[in-house]
Amino acid sequence: MRNTVRGEFADVMPKEETLPKTHELANEATGPLKGVRILDMTSVVFGAYATQMLGDLGADVIKVEFPGGRRGGGGDIMRWAGHPPEGAPDDLGPIFMTINRNKRSVLLNLKEPAAAEALRKLVKTCDVFAVSVRYDGLTRLGLDYEAIKAIKPDIVYVHGAGYGSEGPYAGEPAYDDLIQSASGLADLLPRVDGDPTPRLIPTLVADKVSGLFMAQAITAALFHRQKTGEGQFVEVPMLECITSFTLAEHFYGHVYDPPTGPWAYTRVANPERKPFPTKDGHIGLLPYTDAQWDQFFAAAGMAETFGKDPRFADYKTRARHVRDLYRLVEEVTPSKTTDEWLALLKPLQIPVSKMNRLDDLQTDPHLEAVGLFEHYEHPDAGAYISLRPPVKYTATPANIRRHPPKLGEHTAEILAELGIEA
Repeated sequence: MRNTVRGEFADVMPKEETLPKTHELANEATGPLKGVRILDMTSVVFGAYATQMLGDLGADVIKVEFPGGRRGGGGDIMRWAGHPPEGAPDDLGPIFMTINRNKRSVLLNLKEPAAAEALRKLVKTCDVFAVSVRYDGLTRLGLDYEAIKAIKPDIVYVHGAGYGSEGPYAGEPAYDDLIQSASGLADLLPRVDGDPTPRLIPTLVADKVSGLFMAQAITAALFHRQKTGEGQFVEVPMLECITSFTLAEHFYGHVYDPPTGPWAYTRVANPERKPFPTKDGHIGLLPYTDAQWDQFFAAAGMAETFGKDPRFADYKTRARHVRDLYRLVEEVTPSKTTDEWLALLKPLQIPVSKMNRLDDLQTDPHLEAVGLFEHYEHPDAGAYISLRPPVKYTATPANIRRHPPKLGEHTAEILAELGIEA
């Protein structure tokens, strides 16, 4: 096993006897997409997140990457973000590691005729062509849908775009920051706390949710092809996906024409909606039904106060006074510890949970019991932790068969499969 005790972290590393079990890679795919081959020309987070999910489900994902320019690097730009361990290759950055397992990396310089021909041969063997390069660039490379369809008539061609091709923003650059800004997401926090400054949600939500849309689109198109034998062009535009995602609840009163109320679901766009403080931490708490609210305030010793307050008489009235209701909860929760609230409320079936900080997740009893965090030994990066596929399939379980690949690691292997010498 590669030595993982490095420099300043040596003192905090667990003793040998407490080291977690190192998982072995699975030998073969067992997921529902076993036998499907995906030519993956996506990068960064949006497309890469989608194709990893499909790889977990059994697909053979071939990640086609390109050489760097005059500044070197090359391949998926996320390879170079963050800091790998000392002695590990620079092209295995931490975010790349979390969204590129179960893939094989092929490095091709499409300016070279032999590489372009190899790509065309590879297309013939694939069921899906997934790409997030701007469509004008794909057309210039001869990789637009019609060109790929001419090589493989039943191909499922899925283009991850920033903006739909029929709109005025088509072809413009799109990154998570831009899509959060354009979709209304950046307008949510000002509506919650009154600070007029627009802010981005501190996670790559636009990239990752668009990736979920892309994975769903690919599986749906494959299902159609299985039934009819017909491939198709599928466009997954980030702005439309994330606007749809945002407005699922925040369209709210503007669903109706004319509107009957404000933008943004009032219970959610509420500055008092947050984990509630306890004596020693915080809890997530959401009594929902009339009975649960009655039980909560009875357990807190405030049955009379709550029960006689007309603001909280029923669901609709509570909804109009939800800020006042949550303020009242916040007055109560510091009276007990987190464990005391859990012991009191869980037997009453009142929805409650301990609030975890990021530091707590790996020792959360539930996440430990279900084995969400798995330890592996990468032949180049050393010890690392992977989040196992979270969805459970009883007949066709997802699994992890390949470590995140080094840039071009499988070029010779893939070319040999095509009968081409590297």
